[in-house]
Amino acid sequence: MYLNLVQIAESFGVSEKVVEDWIRREGLPHVPDRGRLLFDRARVSHWAAAHGLTARAGFLTPEQGVFATGLELEPMLRRGGIWRNVAPSTTVEILGGIMASLSRIPQNVRALLVQRLRARGGINWAPVGAGVALPHFSARVTLGRDTGVIALILLSGALPLPEPPADGVAVTRMLFFVPPSPRAHLDLLGRLSRAISKGPLRALLERGAPDEELFQTLALADAARAADPRPENPT
Repeated sequence: MYLNLVQIAESFGVSEKVVEDWIRREGLPHVPDRGRLLFDRARVSHWAAAHGLTARAGFLTPEQGVFATGLELEPMLRRGGIWRNVAPSTTVEILGGIMASLSRIPQNVRALLVQRLRARGGINWAPVGAGVALPHFSARVTLGRDTGVIALILLSGALPLPEPPADGVAVTRMLFFVPPSPRAHLDLLGRLSRAISKGPLRALLERGAPDEELFQTLALADAARAADPRPENPT
């Protein structure tokens, strides 16, 4: 479950400025999303415990699965594909090609998505640290049931961004995603963020693992989630 800046501030009984200071100085985990800050409940709870903080409100109580959607990551990655040695200057062109190739989406919708990608400010690049970003459309876009897509883009150099990543590590790897439904947007954003921050995916991305190893890792994660759909343990 994701919380916004106001909810985090109310949870700890502090001002929003204090939360922003925690981000800058204490490494409070967060994900930028279309100009706002989102906070994964499990990661914030873990961070708070490590810093001796206790929530005062109910926003950080155990998650009730409100955003759980049963998404499977591996089929979505196969749909979008793994793109290697991509020149940073061609990133938007590659993303447009991925959208244009989605045969299960009506052609007029594909054309609109490509147009939005190329529009100024059409993409939220969302760097999440360690050289990884989770780019997605700045305006809410969904593809429809069973048509969500994830594309892994491995760049040949650093991606130029309007603002440098918070940890100072240049972005060279991206997981571009478009969810199948509005409800799935935050779920997908959270699962990918957690997979990068504390799952096996981060190490695989760092060493440029083969395609099938990446697919198999996500398939195992999907199977584990299906067997135990409870929220991930923050530890």
